[in-house]
Amino acid sequence: MKSGIHPEYRPVVFRDKVGGLAFLTRSTATSTRTVEWEDGNTYPVIDVEISSASHPFYTGNARVMDTAGRVERFQRRYGLTGTRPDPES
Repeated sequence: MKSGIHPEYRPVVFRDKVGGLAFLTRSTATSTRTVEWEDGNTYPVIDVEISSASHPFYTGNARVMDTAGRVERFQRRYGLTGTRPDPES
């Protein structure tokens, strides 16, 4: 690697605003805000909107589309009985 052209790679804390998950990793991301970590050191902190602690796919709160229920609701709403007129009559 050429020296002097790459951003500084250092420890950074990423914190999920909603889920409360925070983890320490290394990154080139910068931040003016800092947080004191469990080891007693102070690190820059990056707040993120979604992580594995709050994403519906990972938490199991994903909505499942119920197509059968939709068809039944449509038939109840519009009063379809399910009988069709005989085309030969």
